[in-house]
Amino acid sequence: MASKFGLAGGIPERRVRPIWDAVDSRQYKAALKLCTALLAKHPTSPYVLALKGLILERMGKPDEALSVCLNAKEQLYSDNIFHFDDLTLSTLQIVFQRLERLDLATSCYEYACTKYPNNLELMMGLFNCYVREYSYVKQQQTAIKMYKTVGEERFLLWAICSIQLQVHFSIGGEKLLPLAEALLKKHITSHSLHEPEALALYISILEQQSKYDAALEVLSGDLGSLMGREEDKLRLQGRLLARACNYTAASEIYQKILESCPDDWESFLHYLGCLLEHDVNLPKSRTSEHPSSLPVDSALALKTSLSDELVESRLASALSFVQKLQVNDTSDCVRGPHLASIEIERQRCRSGNPTDRKFIEALINYFHRFGHLSCAASDVEIYLHMLSSDETTELLDTISRSFDASSLSVKGLGLAITTFKVQELLGTFFSKSTTELQHIAKGMVEAFYKNLPLSRDLDPQESMHGEELLCMASSILVQLFWRTRNLGYLIEAILVLEFGLTVRKYVTLEVKNILLESASHHILPQMLNSPLLQQTADLVIEFVQFKERLQHSMQYLSVRSDSIILSLKQKAESLDEVESILENVNHGARLVELSNEDNVKRFTFNEDLQARPWWTPTTSVNFLSEPFDEGSTPACFRAKACEHKSTEKDDSKIKYAERKALLPRLVYLSMHGCASSLRETQLNGSGLDTDATEMKPLLLKYARSIGYSIDDALSVILGMSSGKKSVKDFTPDIVSWMSFAVFINAWNLWSNESVVPRADESSPSSWQIVDSLVKICVEEQLIDANRILTSPGNNIPVLVQMITEPISWHLVVIQSCVRSMAPQGKKKKKGGPSERPNVPRLQAIQRSVQCMIDTLRSVQSWLSDQMRPEEQALDILLSYLQGGNEDGPGQISCILEENSARHNPELGERIAQSLETWSSAGVVRRIVGAEKELLVELKKICDSKLKLLASVSASLSSALH
Repeated sequence: MASKFGLAGGIPERRVRPIWDAVDSRQYKAALKLCTALLAKHPTSPYVLALKGLILERMGKPDEALSVCLNAKEQLYSDNIFHFDDLTLSTLQIVFQRLERLDLATSCYEYACTKYPNNLELMMGLFNCYVREYSYVKQQQTAIKMYKTVGEERFLLWAICSIQLQVHFSIGGEKLLPLAEALLKKHITSHSLHEPEALALYISILEQQSKYDAALEVLSGDLGSLMGREEDKLRLQGRLLARACNYTAASEIYQKILESCPDDWESFLHYLGCLLEHDVNLPKSRTSEHPSSLPVDSALALKTSLSDELVESRLASALSFVQKLQVNDTSDCVRGPHLASIEIERQRCRSGNPTDRKFIEALINYFHRFGHLSCAASDVEIYLHMLSSDETTELLDTISRSFDASSLSVKGLGLAITTFKVQELLGTFFSKSTTELQHIAKGMVEAFYKNLPLSRDLDPQESMHGEELLCMASSILVQLFWRTRNLGYLIEAILVLEFGLTVRKYVTLEVKNILLESASHHILPQMLNSPLLQQTADLVIEFVQFKERLQHSMQYLSVRSDSIILSLKQKAESLDEVESILENVNHGARLVELSNEDNVKRFTFNEDLQARPWWTPTTSVNFLSEPFDEGSTPACFRAKACEHKSTEKDDSKIKYAERKALLPRLVYLSMHGCASSLRETQLNGSGLDTDATEMKPLLLKYARSIGYSIDDALSVILGMSSGKKSVKDFTPDIVSWMSFAVFINAWNLWSNESVVPRADESSPSSWQIVDSLVKICVEEQLIDANRILTSPGNNIPVLVQMITEPISWHLVVIQSCVRSMAPQGKKKKKGGPSERPNVPRLQAIQRSVQCMIDTLRSVQSWLSDQMRPEEQALDILLSYLQGGNEDGPGQISCILEENSARHNPELGERIAQSLETWSSAGVVRRIVGAEKELLVELKKICDSKLKLLASVSASLSSALH
């Protein structure tokens, strides 16, 4: 290639390097200046054009970048280009990918491969394009072509992997497995195999065809030596034997694995499953689900066909084996054999042969050995739920007696934490009185401070000993708030966590890679419903950049929609900017395509719901908003939380993501269609007909996503707007209902069919329906709203959504209508059709504008009432902590204040200095400041919309007079 001779894309590298250096250092203006100068000397160079396109895209100019890259593409296709180099094509591919035009990048590589059919570098680039487009068949064809060209094993493996993807994602794809097997056999005959991955792939192909004996024969032959570790080979062998139902041989293999790797928990489960001849759910390949995510019951769920006597005999044999493993290892690291004893006793209970107290004794022994470890409670969680109330009490008493609470030791602290964790996992805190809970939370905070000297020599980035105590204390305080509705407990919960953060100074948390996918649900939903639009935009951009690499993630679809909707909310007062945003995202068409039924079926949910607090098991559920049920048992509460988590990934979540994906397109069609609706005479209505044709199915889909047909949905908004239906009955989706009404109005403006049925002239128009619905819904929120400062879980998020979404979309429609009144280019020729304003509709718009003004002014008035002087607000919140009773909040905040003021030399210099800055008042002041910022930002949003509405009202008055 040309780059090998000191050229980059046909240009001397010394001229290109300064441009890349400027790009790498994010000095895009300097890079563009250098690139423009180089382009003046090489105006038809595809590489320099591609480089300019890349710089423009990085500068946030996607339209210009696309135009320049299309020019580069044309130059590549011209007869003036005598060679293609991968550097030019890869640069174009980067830009096209970021502009979501993978098709253009692929077409460039396809053309290049047609011109140079045996160029391996170009074919590899084409293969990667097909990978990005999920074109599995074309991946396979290209990989086969590369394999035939150079005969390298890696290209054959690429082809086989492409076949496996077709098997996994295509109906009838399993018919390709014999082809994959034949290709591998032919290669083995002529070249053998040289990589462990190749062997694993071959065995996987055989396994998917249930050819277990053939796979075992391959593994035991010469090719088996490719497996680097003997344990890996044995695991594969054991799985194949088990799937072939040769349980005796499989159990012997797994026993060998456990002798060398006694902590291999997955292998133990398979060992026990083979002993009992269960139909074990073994993973089929090395790429299947991670073993740690498999629950204990998943592999041992079915009843065995063996007799009770044989089951007992084999369980006794297994117990004898794991006891030998326990004797052979005396470290505190290997927990597997000890957990195995508990599992064996559990199996005895399941098979109807419980051996007296063996199960509880196995648990007690485990805690004696490993109870000081932070993972001890979670290790045995599934077993804890099998204990009776008396056994739970016995277990907790045994653990408590195993350490001296008055002494300072890491092991003793660990055992104390485990005792609390066991109670938390079993939900026993829910059955205790408020007085008992206050005492427990107070003891946790005191224990944390007492054991702080244990952390004095730790690195600042290491976890403090006993940090879990503060989290559990905070959790108990939240529960106390739920029970009593005393705000002081919630404030103390925040103080406890802030105290921990003060002791251990964290650097800014950087959430990277997959954590963006699994942990975003802790932050993003709340931010999206806040008036802090700019801060939210910064957060969303980071999520989007990562999620672009997770094309099959439900979070990807959701956050892509959120990012566009957020931009529209920020710029809703400027029609030009709204149009620019929509133009940059293909007017929302790509999102609609992403949300179609075929694509949605392939999406995955990657949120880690296990990390959520107990009071909000999912993003849409918060138990604190419900009354506390004194009669609810811990088991009932746990079942309720589990039910919510299990249904989080059901149809409603998918429908919500689909609904958001439709919004940008509906906004575009609404503003585009109604722009000419005020003219009584249309010169050409074909464009409107097209929009109307597309609008209807989208609104049908939107209505279905809320759970209604379009006719029933129309009936709902008519009922709510007229007061015949209660808004509260539709509260969970009220913002979606308001947006639906806005889009129905827009469709009704220019549709040839009657969208909103009107019995007579006195029936409300679609404009009046929107006005009435907006007014009723906002008023409902203001009437129900309490003082924000003292009312957690207030109405602000819903109010923010109403103002920044349906009201914003309605303002976009209004702006589009008003702009259509402006002079439209040159005057028409004499005798041509005239454009006359539609006066009745202008009057309807003017009434709607006044309704929006009145509604937003009422919100402003409410916000003004909420704002207090900082010191007054501070005094109000601190008053909740000043109760001297033993039965109310304030005790823990006093402990925190006393401990932070005490000069304890045992804490060490670093911790002592951290505590010098602590004060409850300082934390509460930050809470007050955050609330004020929220109110101020929402007021700014209202001000901005009112300013626009005043201008629109003036324009309408001028047009009508």
